[in-house]
Amino acid sequence: MVKIYTKGGDNGDTSLIGGKRVSKSSVRINAYGNVDELSASIGIVASFIDDNEIRKLLEQIQEKLFIIGSDLADPLYPDNTNNIPRVTDIMVKELENIIDKYEQEVGVIQYFILPGGSKEASFLHLARCIARRAERNCVELSTKEKINHEIIPYINRLSDLLFMLARVVNKRLNIDDIAWHN
Repeated sequence: MVKIYTKGGDNGDTSLIGGKRVSKSSVRINAYGNVDELSASIGIVASFIDDNEIRKLLEQIQEKLFIIGSDLADPLYPDNTNNIPRVTDIMVKELENIIDKYEQEVGVIQYFILPGGSKEASFLHLARCIARRAERNCVELSTKEKINHEIIPYINRLSDLLFMLARVVNKRLNIDDIAWHN
């Protein structure tokens, strides 16, 4: 049986796909670490949501986030000798279509809203913030190393979708969005 611990990272470095060792403080590790945190936060949301449609969607998103993590962990992009699944423009378009569908349900927002309402929506807003951080990390990485150019738009649309889902969940629970009063 393979053990969960390898002791290979005890000195502060880790392996990328293909075996290259890098510091755990590297921009690349930070980027896919935040994608992992995003997936975990979406898992928390999914555990609270009774709406089967949205829960299944969140689980599908987690599957896609594993693709992003693998994509980011492969330093050989665009060479795919490691045979890693990649984020595609089709995946980005799928998110846009889902956003459009849910926006028809809740309508176009006319004002800023505070993150909150139901606990489910609150966790979706938290996941949205983590997605924004992951996006910033990926942008930073892209200024230093080559990455798949579809990753950043995907995470950007995902944060938009998480915002939209928070609104949908609140609406389906008959909870109004909390307007920002300025």
